[in-house]
Amino acid sequence: MNTPHTPPDARAAGTGAPAGVAPGTGDSAASIHDIGYRNYTGQRLGGGYILRSLLVQTLRGVYGLGRSAKSKVLPMCLFAVMVLPAAIVVAVTVVTKTSDLPLSQSEYVLTMQPVIGIFLAAAAPQAISLDLRHRTTPLYFSRPLERSEYVTAKYGALAAALFVFTAVPAVVLYAGALLAKLDFADQTGNFALGLVMCALFSVLHAGIAAAIAAHTPRRGFGVAGVIVAFTVPYFLVSALQGIAWDQDALGVTGWIGLASPGSLMDGVQATFLGGESTFPGSRTPPLGEGAVYLLLTAALIAGSYFLLLRRYRKAGL
Repeated sequence: MNTPHTPPDARAAGTGAPAGVAPGTGDSAASIHDIGYRNYTGQRLGGGYILRSLLVQTLRGVYGLGRSAKSKVLPMCLFAVMVLPAAIVVAVTVVTKTSDLPLSQSEYVLTMQPVIGIFLAAAAPQAISLDLRHRTTPLYFSRPLERSEYVTAKYGALAAALFVFTAVPAVVLYAGALLAKLDFADQTGNFALGLVMCALFSVLHAGIAAAIAAHTPRRGFGVAGVIVAFTVPYFLVSALQGIAWDQDALGVTGWIGLASPGSLMDGVQATFLGGESTFPGSRTPPLGEGAVYLLLTAALIAGSYFLLLRRYRKAGL
């Protein structure tokens, strides 16, 4: 029995498609499937919201909030060590009924510099180095977030964390002064100047610590670098000032203080914020010398920010 012959141009290989047309490419195969996606109709918060969120997240991370329990141990212990002496000063003032606080808010910050240095050494790598180490920085820049905004958020969060760390003891001292019924106007003025000192101290030291931490993804190197940057120059300056004082070179002691962030802030607070200098002999820098201290402080803050911007403009981040 003869099998009927199928013309080659009728149907191709039983697929139902015309000859010369690939299966599924004809007009009859085209269709649109609704898979349930919906357009976003909510408010678009923009880059400012990203910046604020990054700042808050970094600030919380410095104190271990939102992280494991062991991440909270060191910052909270250091915070307690920072506040406890202020509470003791208040207790002594209330019990002895002295006419003034033994330490002003500005002087208290300078006295507690070793504790502040340890806190910064732990906080700066946590806030800065981890993104570099885990290579998550490109993920931030894939969003509508400029590099300058990223740097501002990180720098601002570290400065805010340090400001809280230094300002809370100032609040404790102020509350204790009012509790001891010291002069309200004098204590309020000292408290305001103390907050200015805390803000300047925080912005300067946070900038230096962030610039150091941003140049190494290794947390250990960042910790060591921050500690060395704040402790070695300060103790070296203190030793040189003591030698100059013993040699009766009084005018040199102030200029030596320009070589350390801690002594730099000491000169600023003694000249402009009404504090007592910790320089040998409690020497207060003259106004012209204090202006140099203030200008150098501003230059270091701007330089730290510039170094951070330069670091994050490098290729491959």
